[in-house]
Amino acid sequence: MKRTSLKILAFAAMAFVSSCGERGTNGQLIGDQTRLNYMPPTPIGMVYVPSGTYKMGASDEDVRGRNEAIIHTVQIAGFYMDATEISNQEYRQFTNWVKDSIARATLQYYKELPDGRQIIDYKKRINWNDPEVQDQLAAMYIQPEQSGWGVKTINTGALIYEFKQFDFANASKASVNNPKSYNDKAFVYNNTTAIYPDTTVWVRQFAYSYNEPIARQYFWFNGFNTYPVVGVNWKQCNAFCNWRTDLWANERDKARMYTEGRFRLPSEGEWEWAARGGRNEAPYPWGGPYIINKKGCYLANFKPQRGNYSADGGLYTVPVDRYAPNDYGLKNMAGNVAEWTGDAYFGGAYNQVADINPRLSYASKANDPAYKTRKVVRGGSWRDVAYFLQVSTRDYEYADTSKAYIGFRCVINHIEPALRNRKPLRR
Repeated sequence: MKRTSLKILAFAAMAFVSSCGERGTNGQLIGDQTRLNYMPPTPIGMVYVPSGTYKMGASDEDVRGRNEAIIHTVQIAGFYMDATEISNQEYRQFTNWVKDSIARATLQYYKELPDGRQIIDYKKRINWNDPEVQDQLAAMYIQPEQSGWGVKTINTGALIYEFKQFDFANASKASVNNPKSYNDKAFVYNNTTAIYPDTTVWVRQFAYSYNEPIARQYFWFNGFNTYPVVGVNWKQCNAFCNWRTDLWANERDKARMYTEGRFRLPSEGEWEWAARGGRNEAPYPWGGPYIINKKGCYLANFKPQRGNYSADGGLYTVPVDRYAPNDYGLKNMAGNVAEWTGDAYFGGAYNQVADINPRLSYASKANDPAYKTRKVVRGGSWRDVAYFLQVSTRDYEYADTSKAYIGFRCVINHIEPALRNRKPLRR
């Protein structure tokens, strides 16, 4: 009898040890308990744009746009959006990171992970003043005898960013049609992009105009830190979004925190919904129909009075935090710089896209005609007339071109906050 009791006690002890620290189910359906509690963070500088439904398309006053931007009802899922356009100092964080990474790779500053992989060691300090280091990094610079300034300067053309993209849409189709032969790697694409802004746009795009001072200083000079970055093409904006995602994810991984969503350019539908700020049928982000307030002050940075650029307070661009925000807390959704979106531009796009989270994406190929490389640009800029400030006005630019009046801002999808934070629609 004693021996049997001892066996039972020993079995019970083993069962207790094997289940120590684990939550029992008591035979009930309680769901997967392996995930930690998660609260979605708000990225610095972003505001939440709630889910909603609106009439997308040209307003009644926009006679020209009604033929292309046909009014239709769409539903948009909530997302976070940068409250301001990406500034010079924010984009410069990207270019500095790429410069530092290329230098470390050239100097072979690597560390080995437990699985045998080697990655760049960002903790090891670079002594930029060391002559031996400068010799090894010579390819990153334009030497004084080759420089127009007579001093050694960074070779901005050498700042190349490489990243991978996953074609989720085509991969999802292939996984259903050919489940046995499906391979994720077949849908991973390598991208290589020169990421330094084209500062010559201030000169090249304005013939018979003296803009050399702003061209020389705009991106790197501290006085322009909070001005919107320009001279970036659509591909560079996507590279920035990818880098920002990795920067965000890597830091959260270190803290064993879950990362949700990826930074990206907004779709055309998301951009218009955000620009309206809950004013469903208003022509401008602030409502309308006027472009000045009761005090006679202009409400955006654009080209008023038949070309009086400075009448609104800015001859060129102005800092990204100027002018009042719309009802979602977004600034300069009209004027200052026009903004890239993630959508391809086609005249009849509104007749083809879905009415839930509409998006028209197209990955242009090297031999495609030029019209297939067009991307939607929204919001109007400092050099545009008031028509382009309207939230429904569509415009485009070619993906590989950069302008002195086009910038961008990012979005990221997260779990929607409580519905009590949602603002009602206004007309």
